[in-house]
Amino acid sequence: METRINKYLSEAGFCSRREADKLIDEGRVTVNGEIPEKGQKVTEEDLVKVDEKVILKNVKFLYIALYKPVGIVSTTDPTIENNIVDFLNHPKRLFHVGRLDKQSEGLIFMTNDGDIVNKILRAGNHHEKEYIVKVHKEITDRFIYAMGNGIPIMDTMTKKCVVEKLSDFEFKIILVEGMNRQIRKMCDYLGYKVYRLKRIRIMNIDLDIAKGKWRYLTEEEMIEMNRLIKESTKTEEASKWSRYMGLRLVGPIKRELNTLMIIILKLKLSI
Repeated sequence: METRINKYLSEAGFCSRREADKLIDEGRVTVNGEIPEKGQKVTEEDLVKVDEKVILKNVKFLYIALYKPVGIVSTTDPTIENNIVDFLNHPKRLFHVGRLDKQSEGLIFMTNDGDIVNKILRAGNHHEKEYIVKVHKEITDRFIYAMGNGIPIMDTMTKKCVVEKLSDFEFKIILVEGMNRQIRKMCDYLGYKVYRLKRIRIMNIDLDIAKGKWRYLTEEEMIEMNRLIKESTKTEEASKWSRYMGLRLVGPIKRELNTLMIIILKLKLSI
């Protein structure tokens, strides 16, 4: 059976598909001694190597929940100090699912299953991620309303989300998307600085371990996670068809809509 080279490497537990594409671009992957094209297909009979190391399938997939401390960098790049792979120090080659920026702490998954990485990170799948955030000044009702109803960052509006005030300076937020430093940028837009950001849940997995520690996900947790992934994939396919049948907002139309949303948000905040 033929498989795209990036999928082969992810199924072999070597890296995610995105990282595989990067390795191919860098000329570090060979198939039968030749550098492959991106998208090239291989079979079990082909000899696949990365940096002259033979990559075989039929590996046992591992799934780990790690409490990442502040200061650890979510990267597999061994040249970066305090990278998460060296911090975990696992005997198997594992990579992180998603990111937590260096200044943030909390739950992050580590695995050698490149296929599940793509399924969890796919934005259309609406997988919940829950955070507790502490800010530098008192939280107002307007702040909670704005955070929950969408903030204009990175040329788009964030999706509506659940936001709950926990104390004068602390709130809980549940996201279903994962833009780069999203919560920090949302707070910054409203004039708030984040003092502490901690992720306490991803999908059905709660943070239940001490800082810097890790554990394997249980069989029951993986069954539920795979159920959520399967259901959300169906939802994403339906959403794609709906968008195809309806209006696609691109270019100037999308920018004008975002501008309109910003004006509406500012008007609501000023009331």
